[in-house]
Amino acid sequence: MHIDSDSPARRIAADLRADIASGQLPPGGKLPSVRDLAERYEVSRTTAGKALILLKTDGLVTTRHGSGAYVRESHPIRRLGPERYARHHWEQTTVRAFATEAPESEAAQQQGHQTQEVSLVPADEPVATALGVEIGSPVYERARVVTREGNPTHTMTSYYRSADVEGTPLVDPSPGIAGQGGGFRVLADKGLAPHEITEDLCARMPTAEETLLLDLPPGEPVVELRRVTRTADGQVVEYARGVHAASRFVWSYTFAIPD
Repeated sequence: MHIDSDSPARRIAADLRADIASGQLPPGGKLPSVRDLAERYEVSRTTAGKALILLKTDGLVTTRHGSGAYVRESHPIRRLGPERYARHHWEQTTVRAFATEAPESEAAQQQGHQTQEVSLVPADEPVATALGVEIGSPVYERARVVTREGNPTHTMTSYYRSADVEGTPLVDPSPGIAGQGGGFRVLADKGLAPHEITEDLCARMPTAEETLLLDLPPGEPVVELRRVTRTADGQVVEYARGVHAASRFVWSYTFAIPD
């Protein structure tokens, strides 16, 4: 849909955008209806509706069928980088979250929690390739939904060779981190200390199930993370897939430029 830069729809959208930026329309606040906008600006309802579509496309508002348009709720943003895997973090269940993407923005500690479902499943091709087992071999799947202050932020599903984790807290389905120190601590205690991680990230639209699970507003993408964790001698001890709500995370890395 093409809308001219000087069209009435863009002028209406600009006014509403200013109201959102100033706080006159706060997060979660309901926008005027299409009918009200049409009357206020003396335009057709089609034109007023296009203004709301522009704001929705910009990610500023969400629409609820039969209810109207609302200013998108903001969520504290967690910065993710290599530091989150540091050994001194393995036992922590709190995280730092920021008001905006800017590193200097206000930060707060948030309490994290996770559900857990553990089962033996046949390894699909990516899992089998990463763990070095035959496709269809039984591996442990540990699926979690992670929350901050009760709000879902992402899922993480890890896969392990059964011989590596049988009888450990990693196969205990109790909610929360595995054992007293988390999954990496459990692996370390088994003589399989995590030493190196490879992460691949890709953005995509969520499935219907992911939208419900993460309570995503319409139109919000997710970032899928695929993680391979190795010991110092190169043995893969975990393959994981995560699905993150895009508006609640920013990935941040500092590194030396290779030769």
